[in-house]
Amino acid sequence: MSEPILEFEDVDITYRTTGDSDVHAVNSASFAIEEHDYFGLVGESGCGKSTLADSIVGGLDDNGEVTSGKIRYKGEEIQDYSESEFNKKIRWKEISVIPQSSMNSLDPVMKLSDQAIEMAKYHTDLTKAEAVDRLRELFDVVGISESRIHDYPHQFSGGMQQRTIIAFSLFLQPSLIIADEPTTALDVIMQDQILDYINDLKDDWDISMLMITHDISIVFENCDSMAVMHGGQMAETGRVVDLFDRPRHPYAILLQNAFPDVRFPDRELAVIDGHPPQLLDDPDYCTFADRCPWAVEDCRRGAPDPQEIEGDADHRAWCIRADEMEDLAADHLAPATGETSILEEDT
Repeated sequence: MSEPILEFEDVDITYRTTGDSDVHAVNSASFAIEEHDYFGLVGESGCGKSTLADSIVGGLDDNGEVTSGKIRYKGEEIQDYSESEFNKKIRWKEISVIPQSSMNSLDPVMKLSDQAIEMAKYHTDLTKAEAVDRLRELFDVVGISESRIHDYPHQFSGGMQQRTIIAFSLFLQPSLIIADEPTTALDVIMQDQILDYINDLKDDWDISMLMITHDISIVFENCDSMAVMHGGQMAETGRVVDLFDRPRHPYAILLQNAFPDVRFPDRELAVIDGHPPQLLDDPDYCTFADRCPWAVEDCRRGAPDPQEIEGDADHRAWCIRADEMEDLAADHLAPATGETSILEEDT
């Protein structure tokens, strides 16, 4: 197997504060994205998803710091890169970002063609004419008329602005795209269209993608592999079909069963009681323990280590009771149908 394009190994990320307690936003995060893989990172707001994404491109706030662990891009450690190194080696050229708020990402006083020229000026040897031609080609890729490249952002709808951001993310032909809540604030019809454009890129462009969302159904439908986070900790990682068919972390189980399933229209949806932890102390315990219906005292005595599920090194759950969860959570898991998984049918 080839080397992962992106790898997190036991990464801790801390935000320094002026008070007595720092914010331990991410703790011992570990996962890998393979080449040409669409990888979903899912979890509720505040669990550390966007912090992880920011660390990949050197976008942490001034008080944010990768305090331990390693982040590798194509085998090279990047967690200690300087601002100039991120600009020279990573940003846009290798890794680009589709942010969740397109309206705040495009310069409102510059024509889109001028923004393309500006990007080309700092990152490529393209002439102005070549930069405009490339943007014209990319507008065609995302379904926007080429005649609109000289418009201003305010002349576009929210969906068109998001498609424009996708075009700009492809401008320098990166190897990895980070899509951070790419359908936020869009209506359901436009959400479906944006996801279709993103999925089309996989076949037409040689790219990998990290898709960040709080909506686990989007990950199930659009990604190959995934990770679930809660309270700054990893909960579960593996192939999408495995986490769909046999989740083994309590949070992953409850999150999945909080969404309707057309196969079981009468099933009662799961409810996750309680509130996420504030992470002001170094969490030497399972951060889901206070909300977990199956927690025991040992869950609060140390941060959990990853457990391989049924001997599968690619499927891991950070839960000391992972081997028991199928039986413990039988009332929450969808009943066995004896049929092939929906996800297996689609692959």
